[in-house]
Amino acid sequence: MNHRAVVLASGGLDSTVTAAIAKQEGCELFFLTMAYGQRHAVEVDRARQVAAALGVTNHLVMSLDLRAIGGSALTGPAAVPKNRPGEERSQSIPVTYVPSRNLIFLSIAAAHAEVVGASLIYFGANILDYSGYPDCRPEFIRAFEAVVQEGTKAGMEGSPFHIRAPLLMLTKADIILKGIELHVPLHLTHSCYDPAGELACGRCDSCVIRREGFAKAGVVDPIAYATVPPDSK
Repeated sequence: MNHRAVVLASGGLDSTVTAAIAKQEGCELFFLTMAYGQRHAVEVDRARQVAAALGVTNHLVMSLDLRAIGGSALTGPAAVPKNRPGEERSQSIPVTYVPSRNLIFLSIAAAHAEVVGASLIYFGANILDYSGYPDCRPEFIRAFEAVVQEGTKAGMEGSPFHIRAPLLMLTKADIILKGIELHVPLHLTHSCYDPAGELACGRCDSCVIRREGFAKAGVVDPIAYATVPPDSK
């Protein structure tokens, strides 16, 4: 049976591989991309390019300016951390955490799903190689699923939404290898938190994790970086 699925599509590596998995599982994809005032807004354009590459014709790009709330280096003036080692990245929730971002985005995805008749919502949450974002944990996903069951017309009428995060427990290397297996256009994906134009900085947490993932996967990263530290592996 062909299910409709809303995919939170950021233009990043994880969300793009997630979309390819949803497509492989036979879903009709409805991309939802949030332009939320992020400093790395180039990812919105990349999401459009990914949608075209995957043959996704239903793509909603929605503006929601989270700069008004702030509280994150991605939406405010605080500096994006650079060149942090793995042990430092795992010690605390970083300043790149956007307050309640996945809660907000999944709520909008649920609303969109109700309108288009989708029963599934896919997003690229991952907890192994990231800095413990609270809204990427399985506990959060299950709790959100329960909330939309109780707080939506679809849920009350017996058509609950299911939240799928197929990358949740995968390493970045495993995600990259899965993307290659599914012929994902990795060259279109954008991971950098603090790019120089369209060029990834090479030094923020997201760039470092991406580079380490490609190295562990034994695959050449198809994107260019503005800077790669000399001691990088």
